[in-house]
Amino acid sequence: MAKPSKAYICQSCGAVATRWSGKCAACGEWNTLIEEAATPTNSPALVAIKGGKGRQARFETLDAKTEDAPRLKTGIAELDRVLGGGLVPGAAVLVGGDPGIGKSTLLLQAAAELAQDGANVIYLSGEEATAQVRMRAARLGITGAPVALGTETNVANIVATLGSGPPPALVVIDSVQTLWSEGIESAPGTISQLRGCSAALIAYAKASGTTLVLVGHVTKDGQIAGPKVIEHMVDTVLYFEGLSGHQFRILRAVKNRFGPTDEIGVFEMRLEGLRQVENPSALFLNDADRGSPGTAVFAGMEGTRPILVEIQGLVAQSVLGTPRRAVVGWDQNRLSMLLAVLEARCGVRLGGHDVYLNVAGGLRLTEPAADLAAAAALLSSFTGRAAPEDTVYFGEVSLTGAVRAVGHTDQRLKESAKLGFVQAVAPASKGPAESGAAGIVLDPVSQLEDLVTWFALPEG
Repeated sequence: MAKPSKAYICQSCGAVATRWSGKCAACGEWNTLIEEAATPTNSPALVAIKGGKGRQARFETLDAKTEDAPRLKTGIAELDRVLGGGLVPGAAVLVGGDPGIGKSTLLLQAAAELAQDGANVIYLSGEEATAQVRMRAARLGITGAPVALGTETNVANIVATLGSGPPPALVVIDSVQTLWSEGIESAPGTISQLRGCSAALIAYAKASGTTLVLVGHVTKDGQIAGPKVIEHMVDTVLYFEGLSGHQFRILRAVKNRFGPTDEIGVFEMRLEGLRQVENPSALFLNDADRGSPGTAVFAGMEGTRPILVEIQGLVAQSVLGTPRRAVVGWDQNRLSMLLAVLEARCGVRLGGHDVYLNVAGGLRLTEPAADLAAAAALLSSFTGRAAPEDTVYFGEVSLTGAVRAVGHTDQRLKESAKLGFVQAVAPASKGPAESGAAGIVLDPVSQLEDLVTWFALPEG
């Protein structure tokens, strides 16, 4: 028998090299090339490409009737919201996040809720002993839930155990980096092991109708280790976000074949576990900061949910040759662009000032509509004039200084009115006014210079 060839695979991007080098030529990362067994020449994939026998594929028309996928409610409304209504039988879900962020806690709570409703649930922990998992369950108050707990990491033993009885409703693997297969000549956690073990478990889930949940570690860049290898294989990818200094946790869907993407669920970490937050807008607003120079309230959208969050800005005279630009919870490049527009188009000289921007509550914003609120916070700090406490801001700022329209205006206004705001500074609408239905006054702006003029006016 021919000796299997070797290849060097980057553990960061998955690129394959024929020889080892200190730096990956594809992604530029150092010391990430690991020697692994290459794909054998008699593998099923290569045999099929070379003309191996196979069955004829079936085709259907686009107008064929399709039934909605059934849902399995987890009993945690915020988790069901992110999943698109609940778990889908036969689906594979990947949950990623920083260590200690609450992945295992949330999944153990969801497993207990399903088990108490009569579902057959299996929880396999490869990183913690059963005694440690039971200690967490005791702290959460869910020791009475009939969850089957195990610590197996050999994927062949796992598949054999699952196939020996009736298919369970849910299987949780914590984590996928601890799985290994005897047929793969590499260490657990490498690209080859991740690909092979995940494929075996996903194949079982698709054939049996069991919902599979895989927990994945993240790299220093915040991506799930073995990033695209696993993400392309599963149906849903969820990321757990949060800062160590905040008790709030954000569960965000970045891929979902059975529901909307960019949907979020908000949780609060407590001693007794994760508690879902039903009104995130009230959570991210601080009445003590409102009315102070340098704060503005942004009416944003996260998926299908409107959410209000406070943006804080600080502009201070710099004593350094190169002023500092620091931002938390927003894109650094977008802040640089906004400062350039303020200086070039509006005449606001910020070149000799340190600029700091912070999104309160630990939330990370990716929506361009936050431009106007960020500009209002910076102008408020620069002029020393506080923004009105009963006003929200939203709108995208272009490089010409124009304020561009954004979507879901009516939902933003309704959420603002529900929390007591009476005015909204937003892009000028070309259609009918939407403020009447929301019960909030819409103050339209077409240029960023209009906002600069308001903050430059004397108070009173």
